[in-house]
Amino acid sequence: MTADTIGGVWEYALELARALECYGCEVVLATGGALPSPAQAASAESLPNISLYTSAYRLEWMADAWDDLKQAGQWLLEVAAYTRPDLIHLNDYAHGALPWRAPVLMVGHSCVLSWWETVHGCPAPVAWTRYRKTVRAGLQGANRVVAPSQTMLSALEHYYGPLPAPRVIPNARAAGDYRPGPKQGVILAAGRVWDEAKNIQALARVAPSLAWPVMVAGDAHKPGGGTTALPNVKTLGPLTQARLSKWYARASIYALPAHYEPFGLSALEAALAGCALVLGDIPSSREVWGDAAIYVAPDDHDALKAALRMLIADHDLRSRLVARARRRAITLYTPMRMGAAYHATYSELICVPDRLSASLPVAQR
Repeated sequence: MTADTIGGVWEYALELARALECYGCEVVLATGGALPSPAQAASAESLPNISLYTSAYRLEWMADAWDDLKQAGQWLLEVAAYTRPDLIHLNDYAHGALPWRAPVLMVGHSCVLSWWETVHGCPAPVAWTRYRKTVRAGLQGANRVVAPSQTMLSALEHYYGPLPAPRVIPNARAAGDYRPGPKQGVILAAGRVWDEAKNIQALARVAPSLAWPVMVAGDAHKPGGGTTALPNVKTLGPLTQARLSKWYARASIYALPAHYEPFGLSALEAALAGCALVLGDIPSSREVWGDAAIYVAPDDHDALKAALRMLIADHDLRSRLVARARRRAITLYTPMRMGAAYHATYSELICVPDRLSASLPVAQR
């Protein structure tokens, strides 16, 4: 299984590996983007069914990544030759077309083309043509493509064409890791501060007019250099899962008026911890949360301010939203459901003949 250490794919990969342990699945986790932090490495190594292989090769959406992607592909093939997996689970696109000796499941967590058009309101510029071709080739090289929401799956089909055996498998988080605590008058947001799609800057704009403080957890340092400033809010920086879960437990409201969020793990974590949700009014968020959140247009700062003021003033409304969101989270987005869906998909794929040649059997442990 591939994963990057920069975004939510890391937490997704560990949660899935944990859920697969009960099926006797061993996971070779090969990482890129940046070397895991000590906390990340410790989290992975604490899981008995994970073997961790690390690299710092650039990811396909990063600047000047092409040489790194080529080297990363060779490295991944070497790791696969050594570990002999029954199945390749890719959480990136660039390596789907490699000559794997096992079936390939590819998961589309996001993509630059859908991100760009949603955030900037226009198609991605010509500079992303090579990216488009690389992603399309990777998707077509897979035996099956999964996305965490129908919204994301539809976006992949729109930008890259028909997908092989598409399926939606929602993400999940363990309820025991995000427990409600004594609530305080705090509004929390979490995510990559530098990512325009998260739209955390909108919270900074309305924060001075709110009776409660706004706390923001997340990395403000862009992968290519530079820092995103956030006035008017209390920045907490990047937090470990344990520290972030304590902030979720304290916060009464979780607000993320995102422009683009293919699933939204942070909202799920907040819901499990008993936060009322205020989210961007985008199709994916409505798909995931239904009537369990308040939605605001990402660019409507007045609507964001009004929604937050309303929740601050109305304890009963907060309580109703908390109950709906937590019930939805622990019913639909559990590791058990996610693990079962992936295990069933893996089992189907492992029965598929090797895509290189019928004479080359799927590698067996």
